[in-house]
Amino acid sequence: MGITWRKRAWPAAPLVPAVLAVLAVLALLAVTGCDSAPDARAEPTAAPSPRVARVCAKPAAGPAKAPAGAVTVDPAVVGDLAAKTRSHPARTTFWLRPGTHRLEPGRYAQVVPKKGNRYLGAPGAVLDGRKKNQYAFGGGARDVTIRHLTVQRFQAPPDEGVVNHDSADGWVVEHATIQHNSGAGLMAGARQRVRASCLRGNGQYGMNAYKDDGPLTDLVVEGNEITGNNTDDWERRRKGCGCTGGVKFWAVDGADVRGNWVHDNRGAGLWADTNNNDFRVEDNVLEANDGAALIYETSYNAVIRKNTIRRNNWVDGRKYADRGDTFPFATVYLSESGGEPRVKARTDKIEVYRNVLEDNWSGITLWENADRFCNSPANTSTGDCTLLVRDADRCARPAIATAPLYADCRWKTQRVDIHDNRFVLDTSVVRCAAKCDRMAVLANYGTYPDWSPYQGQRVAEAITHKQHNRWHDNVYVGPWKFVAHDPSRVLDFAQWQSAPYEQDADSTLDVRAGG
Repeated sequence: MGITWRKRAWPAAPLVPAVLAVLAVLALLAVTGCDSAPDARAEPTAAPSPRVARVCAKPAAGPAKAPAGAVTVDPAVVGDLAAKTRSHPARTTFWLRPGTHRLEPGRYAQVVPKKGNRYLGAPGAVLDGRKKNQYAFGGGARDVTIRHLTVQRFQAPPDEGVVNHDSADGWVVEHATIQHNSGAGLMAGARQRVRASCLRGNGQYGMNAYKDDGPLTDLVVEGNEITGNNTDDWERRRKGCGCTGGVKFWAVDGADVRGNWVHDNRGAGLWADTNNNDFRVEDNVLEANDGAALIYETSYNAVIRKNTIRRNNWVDGRKYADRGDTFPFATVYLSESGGEPRVKARTDKIEVYRNVLEDNWSGITLWENADRFCNSPANTSTGDCTLLVRDADRCARPAIATAPLYADCRWKTQRVDIHDNRFVLDTSVVRCAAKCDRMAVLANYGTYPDWSPYQGQRVAEAITHKQHNRWHDNVYVGPWKFVAHDPSRVLDFAQWQSAPYEQDADSTLDVRAGG
């Protein structure tokens, strides 16, 4: 489900040089203490804020002794974990001794938990697929817990995952390291909790939150380090697939994504794609991802607040700029997504506030593809319709040209409120001369298909003037420009604030401070 035309901290007070030198040394030590190697294509990642989740460098140790009543698993016995899981009842606790645990060599050999099973790793416990097994933990059992275990080198196919392969509900994954696997390191089911874990260096996604046999609701992703994923570079192998990122969310209803360090992923950091709803993305550090820090696409109702977002989109943004593309590729990209009061959530809009965006390739883009709607050949979310019209076949002529289907057959970028953020851009840091300095609200000229009721400038006029998308009370530092209506309308700050756009009331711009 790719996207069509996927265009994609407060400055410190002055310090004396000696203090700056000490801080620089401490920052270097903090960064080099992490054992995840930075991508050679990106600039070195700046030291994260004190609240960042450094779990890859310092994973919490599991129990050194088997808990009372636990079944001990021996790494010297190939397949011991899967065999003991089969022979013991539901709700059994398994303690994996230190060492490398292996499954039988068949590609489909895996652990199939029973309801309520708990898997606890001792310090140094590793479950290794040896590039032979596809999946580590699968099956439909609910309420399974995995803690303090490293899971690595499994060979899941594209779009499939290694841990919770079948997206069972109620799983808890805590203090785990899931690394160097093909496909997704982790899948997600309803009521899943992923906390304080390292999702690192997986071939496609760190986590793929997708469930094809029921609703995926109430997902919590908290305090994790999500880094270096999409090592197989799937966007290059399947051009325009929209199938990569640190985490990809599909049709998730209710998610809290907080306190994570999402960095140095190839492609986007976090990507919510197609009929997601009711997201809270807060207190994260999103940095040095090749693409956007956050994409929220054909989805609804979200709060994006108190995140530190820095040095993202340098690779993808520069690539398109070098090709002469005039689209404002942004580090926070809201594509056909907006607030919708008729879809139940904790908010009825998309609110973006109290974030710091520093030295990214461009800022926030609100985009709506005029040709993308239910039943249109241009809808890259093939077969899907909005949450307001479940049957895409209803979105056909002549009914689509009149209410209510005219409005309800398309995902709309509406009711977006962007306020009290700080946007800092130093072009000498980003190393760009143009096209990295954009804030935008726009659409394309509708042309397709020939029966579309959205042809011409209708959608561009709506997203720009009629759908209650507002910037206000923001602080801009640097040479920012603004794009409205379509890619050709590049405005300065005064034009952006003036009629007919009237954006960024009570906001300020300091061009000189941005380098």
